Amino acid sequence: MIKVSEAVAGEIVLEKLIDTLMRTAIEHAGAERGLLILPRGDDYRIEAEVTTSSDHLNVVLQQASVTAVALPGSVFQYVLRTKEKVLLHDAGGQNIFASDEYIREHRPRSVLCLPLLKQTRLLGVLYLENRLTPHAFTPARMAVLRLLASGAAMSMENTRLYTDLQERETRISALKDQLYRENLALRDEVDRVSMFEEIVGSSKPLQAALSRITNVAPTDSTVFISGETGTGKELIARAVHKRSRRSGRAFVSVNCAALAPTLISSELFGHEKGAFTGALHRRLGRFEMADGGTIFLDEVGELPLDTQVALLRALQEREFERVGGAQTVRVDVRVITATNRDLTAAVANGSFREDLFYRLNVFPIEVPPLRERADDILMLVEYFVQRFAARSGKRFNSIDKKTLELVQHYDWPGNIRELQNVIERSVIVGAGEVFAVDPAWLSTRPAQPRPRGAAPTRLPSQPRGEREIIEAALAECRGRVAGTLGAAAKLGVPPSTLDHRIKALGIRKTDFKFR
Repeated sequence: MIKVSEAVAGEIVLEKLIDTLMRTAIEHAGAERGLLILPRGDDYRIEAEVTTSSDHLNVVLQQASVTAVALPGSVFQYVLRTKEKVLLHDAGGQNIFASDEYIREHRPRSVLCLPLLKQTRLLGVLYLENRLTPHAFTPARMAVLRLLASGAAMSMENTRLYTDLQERETRISALKDQLYRENLALRDEVDRVSMFEEIVGSSKPLQAALSRITNVAPTDSTVFISGETGTGKELIARAVHKRSRRSGRAFVSVNCAALAPTLISSELFGHEKGAFTGALHRRLGRFEMADGGTIFLDEVGELPLDTQVALLRALQEREFERVGGAQTVRVDVRVITATNRDLTAAVANGSFREDLFYRLNVFPIEVPPLRERADDILMLVEYFVQRFAARSGKRFNSIDKKTLELVQHYDWPGNIRELQNVIERSVIVGAGEVFAVDPAWLSTRPAQPRPRGAAPTRLPSQPRGEREIIEAALAECRGRVAGTLGAAAKLGVPPSTLDHRIKALGIRKTDFKFR
């Protein structure tokens, strides 16, 4: 009896439990045929049928209706109503069920219909019959079957709870993924609103870039945006997305330079639970978040080589694996990338894959620096003054003439981002009805401005020259990286990019603070 009880006690997978229960019941009951009937909603269904032939047991899992063809309907209804067993030693003899249609047609000799109870709750019904032998279900066999029924009821309840738990975990995981997507989309929308909403300007260089946006937006081609820092490359990427057939789906922006090299793959492609220390849950990557929409990879030139390989595969095959996972994830994503670095030089020195560069550079768009958009400066100043004045509750009726001359003759090495910051700062400190900019805020650059059309200082492709230029800039700025007086502004690169290169080259910023 202990073996019979143990046979079903530890099973929590429903299909395996049903198979074990039916085989054990037939082997110990002396029956030729058996049915397991379980509740499904407001109805009952036959979940399994077992038959014997030449010492062989055949268990068939099914979900069939309970009909008069399968078993004695009056016997089954009696068990449902009373929750008591029905045992017929001679089904065709004198008993209240002898007139049942099934018993009259199929003539079973021994019939047993046993309720599976958990306390007073009916979890199922086990039906057994023998068509050859009366009194097949002896007292000894009944004792075994009662023990089996009790263990089966307990195991079925545990199986139900386990299944419910799995379904809830699946729903919770799906809801978490949905919440993550919605949260990402909401943050993305907040970021979009916090930027200036439209591309402002009518100069020829800008119109040339906008014309290329109009050409490529309706397609699914990969777009490569180049331009100096602060020129509005992300705004160009958003404009491409907004005018594409994917505009109703997510636009996911990733600054590759702002991510630690060890976390870039996880951020882009996600990770499985336990993939690394601290990976307590499965996490979707940015590519999955952008499925059906657009992913924008800013500062793509900062990607490490191993991540470049994974990105190349994602571009070619539209598939990847999460970190720590073996399952292939397929996505439908349009890829837009941007950089302020010279990737051809990076390809030449081996820090950027040549095959990936050609995959990204399908349709290039170059964003002109602000110094080449002199005709747009006054329009941009008016736009930013109105925007920040409205936000701070101020009102300016005019712009100081000296300010107009100042902004038009300054070459704006930080481009639109620098102009935007200067205007916002001036609005904050401004008083009265005339808007003005403090000339001191624009005098921190070298006395001799760059000639128009000249490119800002770039980090060279060769490591030795790069170290020398970075160290010289740090020495001049006393170890400071960020801000208008920092080395990043002097070199014309984002502070995050410069920090990344400083760490990669092993330069100590503290060595330059007191020079």
